[in-house]
Amino acid sequence: MTQELSREQRCALLAEADRAELIELADACIADGAQVRVLVAPEVGCVTAQVREPVLEQRFLLGDVLACRAEVELGGHRGWAMRLGDDRAAVLAAAVLDAEVEAGRPRAADVDLLCERVAGRRELRESQEWAELAPTVVEFEELT
Repeated sequence: MTQELSREQRCALLAEADRAELIELADACIADGAQVRVLVAPEVGCVTAQVREPVLEQRFLLGDVLACRAEVELGGHRGWAMRLGDDRAAVLAAAVLDAEVEAGRPRAADVDLLCERVAGRRELRESQEWAELAPTVVEFEELT
């Protein structure tokens, strides 16, 4: 990624990151002497998933999904995270990483690198999925 990520993009990528990656990097941030204050302890609940159907591009409610969220303060800056599932440690770590970037602390570059790796894995997964679907595509010819 050559461009700077928006906070929304960063939080979305952190939500997809592996648990171990998040916790390891958050531990490193805290080991640097950062004072972390938990503002909202990890909470598990349900959120409504909304999707857009591809033909008419109309939104509809898919259903409720289990999610976990947390909010922290690090160096006077807030960090926030939400992940699907109920992994409280991972969501707390993701919130710490968001705050690390928001505070402009030394490991912000490491958080960006983690987001790049997650984005790369997403692109690879999507291209593999399309490669599997390509043989099933039906193309129609218009007769004139």
